[in-house]
Amino acid sequence: MERIHVEIEKDWLSVADICEYMDVSTFVVTSQLRSGNLPAVKFGREWRVARQDFEDWINAQRAEASTRAHHELDV
Repeated sequence: MERIHVEIEKDWLSVADICEYMDVSTFVVTSQLRSGNLPAVKFGREWRVARQDFEDWINAQRAEASTRAHHELDV
């Protein structure tokens, strides 16, 4: 499976950057941040995600979804 590379020039992404890239709500992104599923740091009231961590997280999600799909087909 080919790795996804995020076409964003910033080293650190905001919640708004991730929402725009993934076309999801802030609730979806902040839920992932609060649960610790998506690695991030919090500066005051603002979350920031390293672009590399975001790429790694997306690729891990794709791999997990692919594995689940293969297991469902085997059942």
